[in-house]
Amino acid sequence: MRQHPSTPLSTRIKRAALWLDAWLNSFLFQSGRGLASAYESYSEKMKCLRFRGPSSVLLDLTSEATTLGAVGGIVMLALALPAFRETEDDWLKTQDLAVTFLDRYGQEVGRRGLHLDDSYKLEDFPNYMIKAALATEDRRFYDHWGIDPIGTFRALVVNAQGGGVVQGGSSITQQLAKNLFLTNERSLERKIKEAFLAVWLEFHLTKDEILKLYLDRAYMGGGAHGVVAAADYYFGKPAKDLTLAEAAMLAGLFKAPTKYAPHVNLPAARARANEVLRNMVEAGFLTEGQIQTARRNPATPVNRERETTPDFYLDWAFEQVQALAAEKKFGSERVLTIKTPLDTALQRHAEEVLENELRQNGRQYKAGQGAIVVMDVDGAVRAIVGGRDYGQSQFNRATNGLRQPGSSFKPFVYAAALTTNPKLNPNSKVVDAPICLGNWCPQNYGRSFSGAMPLSSALARSINSIPVRMSLEIGKGNAKAGRAIIIDTAKRMGLTHPLANESPLPIGAAEVTVIDMASSYAVFANGGKRAAPYAAWEVRNSAGEVIYRHDRDTPPKQVLEPRVVTDMNFMLNKVVTEGTGKRAALEGIPVAGKTGTTNGYKDAWFVGYTGNLVAAVWYGNDDSKPMNNMTGGTLPAQTWHEVMNFAHQNLEIRPIPGVDSAAFARVAASGRPAADQAQGPSQAFLAGTLSRKSYEVLGNIGSLFQAAERTVTTVKESTAPRVTGSVEASRQVAMP
Repeated sequence: MRQHPSTPLSTRIKRAALWLDAWLNSFLFQSGRGLASAYESYSEKMKCLRFRGPSSVLLDLTSEATTLGAVGGIVMLALALPAFRETEDDWLKTQDLAVTFLDRYGQEVGRRGLHLDDSYKLEDFPNYMIKAALATEDRRFYDHWGIDPIGTFRALVVNAQGGGVVQGGSSITQQLAKNLFLTNERSLERKIKEAFLAVWLEFHLTKDEILKLYLDRAYMGGGAHGVVAAADYYFGKPAKDLTLAEAAMLAGLFKAPTKYAPHVNLPAARARANEVLRNMVEAGFLTEGQIQTARRNPATPVNRERETTPDFYLDWAFEQVQALAAEKKFGSERVLTIKTPLDTALQRHAEEVLENELRQNGRQYKAGQGAIVVMDVDGAVRAIVGGRDYGQSQFNRATNGLRQPGSSFKPFVYAAALTTNPKLNPNSKVVDAPICLGNWCPQNYGRSFSGAMPLSSALARSINSIPVRMSLEIGKGNAKAGRAIIIDTAKRMGLTHPLANESPLPIGAAEVTVIDMASSYAVFANGGKRAAPYAAWEVRNSAGEVIYRHDRDTPPKQVLEPRVVTDMNFMLNKVVTEGTGKRAALEGIPVAGKTGTTNGYKDAWFVGYTGNLVAAVWYGNDDSKPMNNMTGGTLPAQTWHEVMNFAHQNLEIRPIPGVDSAAFARVAASGRPAADQAQGPSQAFLAGTLSRKSYEVLGNIGSLFQAAERTVTTVKESTAPRVTGSVEASRQVAMP
């Protein structure tokens, strides 16, 4: 395409573009016509090869089947890949730990894992134990390839006739796949993975190996895993000595170990054992005459009415041990004895307090569940209550339940603010006034604003606008940057679940666990060191040799400055002495902590500590239904008081860093936090040289100074300007 030399450049470009466009259109058109002509020619030639009559139908069906098979194969491969990824590790060794747990005094409290013994072979089990398991769980076990279509269809028919889940459809191989690789989550994804893994197991193990693994790894209730452990727990004898009646009772536990556990519900366990005996007759394994003796003389378990197993604690502790084993902390050792910080008396008391509070007040507050964690200030966990009844639900609400913390999250905001601004202290003036981030405007619990006040009063009264203003100041005018610093502070202190960087975060719009909250507050109680929760104080191998010690192998890490810790303790103590947490106060013992109540009363918290112990208490409902006006200062603070009052019996009381009677006197006089003036008697007490009686005397003196300080603060606040009102754009109200 020629152009005159005098033609402007812009005109040349336009003409070139038009020429290129025309050429492309022409090329595509001609190419399309050529392809269409070639396809018509190909179709005409292929007609000569087309079959007619019955042959054409068969070939068409074969063609469609091949196409669908190819597509189905691709889909099946896509579904199978996530399942097979579960087998990438040394899968047969991942759960073969055999762990015996001791409490803090060296008494055995339970076992977890698989107490495998190579000398205990499948043939050592009584023949009727194996037959009882097969008759009840998978009669065609030796005939199918991991999935039993016939058994599944039969279960569907029986369940349809019974109007519910009467018979399970999973084969023993499928159940083993779930036990080895998956969780108890009820979802289609889990069932698909289970099916693929069952087939995979059938290709890698013999039938006898699968059955032996199943008998070793199935949960049998009472904290017992496997038939060997269950025989010892329920009947106090080796598995090889089980009678037919006892074997039938154990076989009835595979599908519903908590429902039919004989030490919990003996009549139900015996009824279930009768069903197992009937199944053995129907499967042709025994005759009616052979089971009559077992029916007339049902199994009687060992009396364990007075025994309580800290199952929530042991489940979590076993997870901790598995994690340490995965980090090669124990080398190749698999049979372990773990000495834990568990306080069995405190554990029982905490369980009783939670149940009593819910029984007496749960209906009034419309609260159905709760959770408690108590630990030493270094993270050694003394007690875990993961719910009301382990037998009804093994879900551990203390370690796995994610709930919103409400205002109990605010100490992380205050700690971040004190860290980034060294000039800030508990007596610094802050203003409670309306504030909006975009179109989100937080309100206070009372729907009003109080004007200027000390920082300590803002935390004690759980003011909402102040943490939001702090996020702006921490980020130097950028709220998102400020929240990022708050998130970093919270993570360094101990929150492990991801926190969303959203506007309501400073007033508790996040998801946390009870144990993480206790661990994070322990940083305040111990002087600023990270206090990751742990259960393994000391670990010994099968030869009795110490192979791991927490204090030796896990050095502490400083995460908050002592200045920040002192100021936070001073303010959090005021929450208990003057603010929303008064019900948590302990007589003669300094207490600091924070209440938390989420929007709609779905969660209520009290997280607090002394110089000795830290505890977190949560109440709510599993389905997140709102409670009836329960705040953190009511039942949670009351429960915390009851548990911690018991926990401190016979303890040498330690001070909270920066919170002691002499410090109160100096703070009231000087207007500065205690740590800046730690001298004389305070240092003696911090060193642990004062007796409990001396401390109580100083406490009475400190109370006089506190009363005087409250009077001065009340006068100042009454003369400060008040700003009241509500903001229609508000979307979240965090409560005390």
